[in-house]
Amino acid sequence: MKGFLIILFTSANLFIACTNEKKYDINSSDNYEKGKASIEEIEKKNPEQFLRVSGNSKQNLLRQTVIKGNIYNNAKIVSYKDISINMKFYSKTGALLEEDTDVIYETITPGGSAPFKSKYFAPKGTDSVAMIVSNAKF
Repeated sequence: MKGFLIILFTSANLFIACTNEKKYDINSSDNYEKGKASIEEIEKKNPEQFLRVSGNSKQNLLRQTVIKGNIYNNAKIVSYKDISINMKFYSKTGALLEEDTDVIYETITPGGSAPFKSKYFAPKGTDSVAMIVSNAKF
């Protein structure tokens, strides 16, 4: 009797497991594509939110300010190119002395980065340089 119950219970479980079909939503791939498209639109409209710039500056023997840095692309879908970097030169007291824009003609894929180097004759009294991405093409 005990063996019969085990066989019956095992057969019932096997029957239930075989008939349990997964049902896929036909619209799930459409939802995925819509979500992907909306992310792409956001990344295209706001490149400044997805591009990050870091670097440092020093003076060379010709009294030029040499700026070396990297641009990082934190976007998931969009590749950016022709990236405009706004460079602001500040004094020791934090006064803005000058502002310049440099364009980096590189294509940066999602998750990628690109190094850059720029040289300027910075205004007298420059203590620091701030860099921010102001624009980019896709």
